[in-house]
Amino acid sequence: MPVDAPHGLIVVPARDVAWDDLRAVFESRADGRRCWCQRYTMRPHESWARVGPEALAARLREHTGTDADDAADGRADEPGGGPVGGPCADLGLRDEPRAHDDPPPASGLVAFLDGVPVGWCAVAPRRAYPRLLRSTRVPWQGRDEDRQDPDVWAVTCFLTRATFGRRGVATALAVAAVEHARQQGARAVEGYPMTTSAALPVELHPGTVAMFAAAGMREVAPRSPRRVAMRVDL
Repeated sequence: MPVDAPHGLIVVPARDVAWDDLRAVFESRADGRRCWCQRYTMRPHESWARVGPEALAARLREHTGTDADDAADGRADEPGGGPVGGPCADLGLRDEPRAHDDPPPASGLVAFLDGVPVGWCAVAPRRAYPRLLRSTRVPWQGRDEDRQDPDVWAVTCFLTRATFGRRGVATALAVAAVEHARQQGARAVEGYPMTTSAALPVELHPGTVAMFAAAGMREVAPRSPRRVAMRVDL
């Protein structure tokens, strides 16, 4: 567990969370209400403005498998299973391992602090992010990678609920994301954080180098002026 993670923080797969809880995290910030974590999933020629926030929110709900009725019994303030082993044990991350040939699970993790939803992290097989595959240079520059490798996962976005920033929530989510991917059968996990602090807050949604280093990742490609690819092999 990251040393700066707040006491009482637990991390839950988004599919086990009520939609109202996940929506509360996104609606707490203007950038969340605009994007709904769809930057890397949008189709060619789509934009946030063209699709619109309601449709983007519906896509997030579909991608995460979140449902207000079905998830009610899996609320993070009522964790039924115990914490998993490994570096996330104290985070309360609960999940079940996935057989190698099963379809990919719904994406994303949600952090709760004393029963309050306080953060979101997008994590899924890397090939689940079409815009990441076709129009983002950072994951691929200077690397010989199979972009369709189903066993490499990617952590692409973080959002911390307004008033809960600078408490270690995002770093805890980065650590939990690696453990979640491990439990789902991933062979490796990557992140593409910012390398500079000279950025607007909204530009820090991919995370920071320090966050991914705390999750056990190392840099695997030359840095661009603002981004770098990081990875941990499991």
